Amino acid sequence: MTRKILALAVVLIFQTSLFTIHSSAVTRGEILKVYNWADYIDEDLIPEFEQWYHAQTGKYIHIVYQTFDINESMLTEIEVGHEDYDVVCPSEYIIERMLKKQLLQPIRKNVVAKTGTPMWFGNVSPFATEKFQQMAPKGSGINVNDYSVGYMWGTTGFMYNKKYLKASDLDSWGALYDPRYLGKILVKDAFRDVYSCLVCFARYDDIVAGRVTRDDLVANITDENIQLVESMLRRAKPNIFGWETDFGKETMTKGKAWANLSWSGDAAWAIEEAKAVGVSLDYVVPKEGSNVWFDGWVIPKYAKNPDAASYFIDFMCKPENAVRNMEAIGYVSVIGTPEVLEAMLENAKDGNFPYVDASYIFGEAGRHVRLNYVYYPDLSVINRCALMHDCADKTEAMVEMWSRVKGDSLNVRMIVVIVTVILVIIVVYASGKYRRYRRKMRRRKRLALLSK
Repeated sequence: MTRKILALAVVLIFQTSLFTIHSSAVTRGEILKVYNWADYIDEDLIPEFEQWYHAQTGKYIHIVYQTFDINESMLTEIEVGHEDYDVVCPSEYIIERMLKKQLLQPIRKNVVAKTGTPMWFGNVSPFATEKFQQMAPKGSGINVNDYSVGYMWGTTGFMYNKKYLKASDLDSWGALYDPRYLGKILVKDAFRDVYSCLVCFARYDDIVAGRVTRDDLVANITDENIQLVESMLRRAKPNIFGWETDFGKETMTKGKAWANLSWSGDAAWAIEEAKAVGVSLDYVVPKEGSNVWFDGWVIPKYAKNPDAASYFIDFMCKPENAVRNMEAIGYVSVIGTPEVLEAMLENAKDGNFPYVDASYIFGEAGRHVRLNYVYYPDLSVINRCALMHDCADKTEAMVEMWSRVKGDSLNVRMIVVIVTVILVIIVVYASGKYRRYRRKMRRRKRLALLSK
């Protein structure tokens, strides 16, 4: 027995030594640090990329994959902590901020091209590349698409329960105030998204009259417009069931709320999940306008492996991989090739969807097609959506406004709870007082009887 134990110990020590030698032999150049949102990729693509990269370059690569849940925390790690992530997936306003602060490296497309690797970068729809160029700092002359490549995109609108509401009920952001929806509306806890939608509502007359555009309103944040949006949100508070970050999908699926000011990707996921439990949900973008948002791949300033990062971004732009990512996460890729269109047409076959004009992303082939309109809104909807931007010097004012709106007034549920508690206290107090009165009266009667 002792010999067996000694032999086993020798084997374990030998294996540990081999592992240590192998680990120490892996250089930083053989590691690719990817920093992405949680649940935002088909994870099978990670080992597949490692194999594909070796086939293209003859080099080995190991992906260290990490996730974040807040744009700002990711940015702080890079800007302040100088973290050496090689490829990151921020939202559009953070890409804009990183460009202003010179925190990005150019994507090395020329390095990828030298090995004869397919240049899938070019599969990104012009719709996305044009929107990305709007992120360029004024007067910089920067080609934003040299520094970032789109990944997923979507809109912001109302997800709603068809048992209680129809699309026409939510055709305007004014539905937030409708007294019929007391305590029945969820709002995404995302002040930029909510602001960009409601400022279009607040200034809709100016938009219609041609005095201002949605792009100008969303890009140029003013104190006056912040106050307008704050007053609208305060007015809407009685209708607000809660401020949600991720629980909105589940709450809507369970039928606890009737509508949710939400992202199209969350709506698409919830609509499918709700079907399984017999709940019918849908999604609409109000007429006054909304935002169109993007997430994209970038290579941060302190990246140690920009070459492999560039290959990774190219790999994500392969049409087959774009479709797989969409199916895995429920959001919509910026890739606008015939292969993606074909896959989306196939997916929409059983949905009885109306025809939409999706030429903005698929070109002429998408001019009149049956697609899931939550994923691909009609061109008329896209035309009333503006790109979100960095709040820049108005960030603090926006955050303070959001804190005031969320914190200094009570929503309906809280009011109901407080009123109920007060009523219970009153009933208990009154009941106790009445019992004491009855005891006092009985005591008086007994004393009266004794005195006789």
